[in-house]
Amino acid sequence: MMPRALLALLMLVALPLWAAEPKELTWSEMIPPDAAPEVPNMTPLHDLSQMSSALESAPAARQDMPNAPVVKNLDGQNIRLPGYIVPLEVSEEGRTTEFLLVPYFGACIHVPPPPSNQIVHVKSEVGVKLDELYQPYWIEGALQVKASTSELADAGYQMEADKIYVYELPE
Repeated sequence: MMPRALLALLMLVALPLWAAEPKELTWSEMIPPDAAPEVPNMTPLHDLSQMSSALESAPAARQDMPNAPVVKNLDGQNIRLPGYIVPLEVSEEGRTTEFLLVPYFGACIHVPPPPSNQIVHVKSEVGVKLDELYQPYWIEGALQVKASTSELADAGYQMEADKIYVYELPE
């Protein structure tokens, strides 16, 4: 009789811990299945020797799909999403505490921003050091299906980051 009661108690205690594990989300899952495919509006650069100076002197690229459709049932889900950080706010200690999470390096800076359903506006108390932005990160927290606008791009999602850690490829 006692082992059954102990087992039931253990299950009650362990269930909330198990349920708290974030769902690993992919960027493609943030686009509704019936959404029209994205067609990037990129002007070709034929003289590659001018590419770095053209990128550095060019004005910020305009976002092609600032109101892309979002997946409404992701609202409130505890997720884990990999991506690159584009700083919006920087603390006195040189950490970005408000940023855009994007699926590829250079988005919103050197190339046109992705559609808004491929951008998450993230806020974090701890933040990330500015000199560590070249690498991808995992961001964990409750995802909100809520649009936001910044000087760099419109985002279709928002999140208050619970955890931020370096993304490492599985061995």
